Amino acid sequence: MNLSIVRRTLAPVAVASAAALVLAACGSDPDTENSSDEETSGGDSSEGTETGGDSLSGTLNGAGASSQEAAVQAWIAGFQGQHPDVTVNYAPEGSGAGREQFTSGAVAFAGSDAYLDDEEMAAAETACGAPAVNLPLYIDPIAVAYNMPGVDGLQLGPVTLANIFNGTITNWNDPAIAADNPDATLPDLAITPVHRSDESGTTENFVEYLAAAAPEAWTYEVSGDWPADLPGEAGAQTPGVIAAVQAAEGTIGYASAAAVGDLQTAAIGVGSEFVEYSAEAAAAVVDASPRAEGRAENDLAIELARDTTESGAYPIVLISYTIVCTAYEDPAVGDLVKAYVGYVASDDGQQAAADAAGSAPISPELQTEVQAVVESIEVG
Repeated sequence: MNLSIVRRTLAPVAVASAAALVLAACGSDPDTENSSDEETSGGDSSEGTETGGDSLSGTLNGAGASSQEAAVQAWIAGFQGQHPDVTVNYAPEGSGAGREQFTSGAVAFAGSDAYLDDEEMAAAETACGAPAVNLPLYIDPIAVAYNMPGVDGLQLGPVTLANIFNGTITNWNDPAIAADNPDATLPDLAITPVHRSDESGTTENFVEYLAAAAPEAWTYEVSGDWPADLPGEAGAQTPGVIAAVQAAEGTIGYASAAAVGDLQTAAIGVGSEFVEYSAEAAAAVVDASPRAEGRAENDLAIELARDTTESGAYPIVLISYTIVCTAYEDPAVGDLVKAYVGYVASDDGQQAAADAAGSAPISPELQTEVQAVVESIEVG
């Protein structure tokens, strides 16, 4: 199997192949389905799904969140050990792009830092020929990264953080920042907020936190698109934000904790304490959060408790979902999806992501629920 993380966009041949596979899954004629079997599946693929054997073969295409790229690389590598004749392509173009490709039938699965909304669910059902489901398989803190030499251990309360990104606070020696950091010597330095230029699940999760924890300071609509009238610098996808923060002193941005590297990161105010990001602190807020209301059967979308005051919980967290159809008419596509997503949800898959990306493994209870949904996917 070839390990493939596709940068910027899927190559035209890959997209065409993915579109053919998924459109076949969503209701092509028998002749078209039969013609794809030789290329995409060999032997008894259901046996490979259950036993981890090498009977699966073919190509599986997905696209979506760049935040989970390191985890996806680890998942593909681990899956390769079980199914060496399968190629999994994943284009880390951002959550919005992934959802668009999935709901249009161009890829068999999507990665997204926000679950499908009602309109997207309707489009996905049309593309799949059956409902889609959002499976929470990657839990990652969103780090607030900054570039201010000489000031380590920065602390930011939710209102202070919101006022930095809405442009109300414009200098690092502002009294509000000083109040959060009584022991720090803050420079007389202009602040440059850095945000995503593309529609992003990371943005949606970040502003959802600001709206919940500091509603008096953040009055903008919760969306994957950054408000156009706010000051600051824009970066394309996660690497663009990181590069912009690295490039100049005085910058501050938000990104998946797995991507921040050696950048300085802020502790965030939660109740009466300041909490640094960690996998454990991210998992704590997820465990305390309820399921989203009004979702379809088997959908596992979670409504994060952004305004928690629970000690030790880090509230700026994204749950990155793997989005799949609940039925694939083409057995070649369906078997590949079930095998791959089943691996991602397994102990081995979750540990691989934790090792590669610092993510928090999903709880055993949630893992059991996800595996049950994967097993229920109808094939053929």
